[in-house]
Amino acid sequence: MTKSIYFAGGCFWGTEHYFKQVRGVVATEVGYANGRVPEEVSQPSAVWAPTYEEVYTDTTGFVEAVRIEYDPERVSLQLLGELFFRSIDPTSLNRQGEDVGTRYRTGVYYTDAGDRPLFEALFLQVEAAVGQPLAVELEPLRNFYPAEDYHQDYLDKHPEGYCHLPWSLMQFAKEANAEASR
Repeated sequence: MTKSIYFAGGCFWGTEHYFKQVRGVVATEVGYANGRVPEEVSQPSAVWAPTYEEVYTDTTGFVEAVRIEYDPERVSLQLLGELFFRSIDPTSLNRQGEDVGTRYRTGVYYTDAGDRPLFEALFLQVEAAVGQPLAVELEPLRNFYPAEDYHQDYLDKHPEGYCHLPWSLMQFAKEANAEASR
């Protein structure tokens, strides 16, 4: 049985690739989360999804996010949260690396309310360590729309493509729970 958590850590290409390295992560999907949905979409027959071009305007409220599907028998949610904080600047508002705008804000979006206390405790630990308030959202997932196909697994398809995360972090993620797989 798997579980899911959604992380927004700047450009979703790097965040997805980072979490794909972690043993116990069984699937990832990049997309757009927690934005405003047009009223007409509430109709059951309406088929709608935000486009990259729309999200890029920073007028939709959507954030680039990654759905992380994981096996809790192989990797803990605690470790995934710790790895998330290792990959972001938690005090930077609407910016990660060279990527600027509300679509690049950071956040943790959960579908299981039982996950919230774990993240509340982790947020307090990180805030104490950095000595200032965090600019990271902690909210229930309101909506998530998969991004266009060309964004999925982008860095697998384009190994020389843009990534705001250092490649050394990818290696760290590969080794993060190596002992759990033995």
